[in-house]
Amino acid sequence: MADAVVITGASSGIGAGFARRFAARGHDVVLVARRADRLEALAAELRSLHRVEAAVVAADLTDPAAPARIAADLADRGIRATGLVNSAGFGTAAAFAEEDDALVADEIQVNIAALTLLTRILLPSLIEARGLLVNVSSTAAHQPLPGLAVYAATKAYVTALTEAIWQETRGTGLRVLALCPGPTETEFFEVAGSETFKVGPSVSVDVVLDEAFAALDRRDPGPVHTVGAGNRAQGLLGRVSPRRLRLWVASRAVGSR
Repeated sequence: MADAVVITGASSGIGAGFARRFAARGHDVVLVARRADRLEALAAELRSLHRVEAAVVAADLTDPAAPARIAADLADRGIRATGLVNSAGFGTAAAFAEEDDALVADEIQVNIAALTLLTRILLPSLIEARGLLVNVSSTAAHQPLPGLAVYAATKAYVTALTEAIWQETRGTGLRVLALCPGPTETEFFEVAGSETFKVGPSVSVDVVLDEAFAALDRRDPGPVHTVGAGNRAQGLLGRVSPRRLRLWVASRAVGSR
């Protein structure tokens, strides 16, 4: 059975960046996203540049059945997941009372349900392989964000889930990391249709990946890595400041955009 790192959201942005970095390190990869044409182009690039196997799985993670189908596809192809990077996700930006019901449902399905179920299904394989699990969260996870209420809540869930899995799997050899980047130069803002998410300066995908792999390469990186010293300081302040003050500051930061 072939071993591979499975990467969701691999058609662009941080997910595509992870695919390129793992392929450059000699890992076979499985690329998962909705846009099969982009995945096929990336797969051809990785095969040509790095002489690795790159499989494509076109899947819409808003479909509740997608995680089970992805796992079944891997089994049918004889692929064992030795790594999983859950990078797929999107955000909505509006006052909660004004949010679109269908978009909110899809946001929760992609950011929470699909990530949770795919992780649950593949986790025994990841543990057996003493591999790795990376869940892409966000600095939005560090505090509630009025105006980005659903998005921040989904990312808080991702971080909390990842921390619990990290503790549960200690001693197995599995590396588990919740990666919390701030605003990153990807298609995220275009898809969201809002600049509201740009709370703080944007960084490149390469900066995010450099920090992610530096954390993963450490002997015991801990369950959460926030990208950028400034973001780490803000995250710490968010955890220790009074709740009312934290909400007021967050509301001003988002509302001023």
